[in-house]
Amino acid sequence: MPTSNKTVMPFALNAMNPLGTTELIDQFGRTKHKLRISLTDRCNFRCSYCMPDHPTWLAKNQLLSFEALLSFCQCMVQLGIRHIRLTGGEPLLRPGVVDFVKQLSQLKSQGLQRISMTSNAYYLKAYATALQQSGLDDLNISLDSIDPATFLSMTQRSIQPILASIAAAQQTQIPIKLNCVLVAGQNDQQILELTQWAYAQNIPLRFIEYMPLDQPAHWTRNLVVSEDQVIQRLSPHFQIEKQPRQHDPATLYLLNQHYPLGLISTISKPFCQSCDRLRLTATGDLYSCLFAVTGTPLKHLLQHVPTMSAAQHTALIETILQAVWHKKAGYIAHQAAPIRKISMHAIGG
Repeated sequence: MPTSNKTVMPFALNAMNPLGTTELIDQFGRTKHKLRISLTDRCNFRCSYCMPDHPTWLAKNQLLSFEALLSFCQCMVQLGIRHIRLTGGEPLLRPGVVDFVKQLSQLKSQGLQRISMTSNAYYLKAYATALQQSGLDDLNISLDSIDPATFLSMTQRSIQPILASIAAAQQTQIPIKLNCVLVAGQNDQQILELTQWAYAQNIPLRFIEYMPLDQPAHWTRNLVVSEDQVIQRLSPHFQIEKQPRQHDPATLYLLNQHYPLGLISTISKPFCQSCDRLRLTATGDLYSCLFAVTGTPLKHLLQHVPTMSAAQHTALIETILQAVWHKKAGYIAHQAAPIRKISMHAIGG
């Protein structure tokens, strides 16, 4: 359903964290400014590094409503969130997503700075213009190979709709980045080919190390293509300069002094100490870390937002602040796959 045009009322920020503030800060001093929201667990791709062999989808009535999501986002903006990214599954599979982006845009007057989306782009061509007009600021597109056969093997889908959608998005002038998850033996032999294609298109590319998030029995470290290995393969073909590390999960390199290439190296070079993001699942569970075993349920606090009392507002804020405060050190501390019921395709990446 489309989101309501009714403006949600500000939350009373009466609760505080253990430091006596309303900052989204954890016990290690990391302040959170980015929020990823999974709009649906459904996806039309079957990427082995993300999707279980036999996925089961949530019933529609299990999803957090757009009205509740909007109220949650306003609450989080009041608490200091400046960047919201919509994910899935595949976010464009949820009806009403364009209208929801438009509603989120209203929060820019309250402190929100960017609205982003991560998509496999299979259906993007039909939505690109509407998303741009609704206020989407940028878009990450999953593209694990530019070779049609390899792409089909990894996703079980044709590459042609994705290439057509990339062209359509470029015409709308929505800033685009490409995400490629590297898996040894599947697409690592095409690192140079994909980089050259993205370079020619002038679309920033990010290579992501394969992480042990789903079906950990399938994951082994020898399937990981590390940051250093990627740079070694590209060095004979480009002048490469490493840039200073920022809060973004990607380490940035400049190719030939102008083209930005990102490497997200969770396995070989964990960056947990600079993590500034939180995640909300489609069912309303707040995850403070991608590798967390459990999340904090918020749906029962959000589903009756229009009639929420001041005490309930305070309880919601307190629950969020406590969940963030107790965030663990992250993958850097244990370096093992989390054993949990939720999968990567449902947590939103």
